[in-house]
Formats: sequence, structure tokens, C-alpha cells
Amino acid sequence: MLVRMPYLYLAIAIVAEVVATSMLKATHGFTKPVASIIVVLSYCLAFYCLSITLRDMQVGVAYAIWCGVGILLVTAISAMVYKQIPDLWAMTGMILIMAGVLCIQLLSKTTVG
Repeated sequence: MLVRMPYLYLAIAIVAEVVATSMLKATHGFTKPVASIIVVLSYCLAFYCLSITLRDMQVGVAYAIWCGVGILLVTAISAMVYKQIPDLWAMTGMILIMAGVLCIQLLSKTTVG
């Protein structure tokens, strides 16, 4: 199955942003050089790939997908690495966010174009 290029770049952008955001705590206020460099480079890659995505995808749609998937992935990593487990209301909110992303992807005609 061929992945459409905007989605490939968006996926790379999301992964890079998740890496950067997940590493922020490890920078200890940007006092740890290796973690800080990973954060900065990952955010640069994320925004570069997002900018390429926006050539073919509407800003609002791309950002909704970026945020929704990013929130879930960062939350999962935070739970595993930092033992920061979300409560029921936080999980409910994240489910609603993902429901919105799914509505955009499955029902909207504005995803790419």
C-alpha cells in the first residue's frame, strides 16, 4: 500500500515532535547538553516535515492530526517512562480528541487538497 506523501511527512513530524516533547524533562531546564540537542534537533525536524505536509494538506486538519496523535503518544510515553498515569477524566478527554481526529480522517472531505 502506497502512503500518500503528506501523510508520510506528517507521520515523521509527529514522531519527531513526540521524541522532542518526551525528552524535555530529561533536559533538566536545558542544562543537560545531549538531551537538549536531541530536543532542539527533533523539534527542527518536526517543524520542517510539518511545513512540507502543509503544501498539500489544510493547516487545521494537519494540526488536528498532529495534536491528537501527539497527545496520545506523549501520554503513553510519560506513563511508561515517568509513571505519570492519566486519570479517568484525562483519558476521556483524549478519547474525545481522537474521536475528532477520526471524524476528520474518515468523514471529512478536507483532509488533503
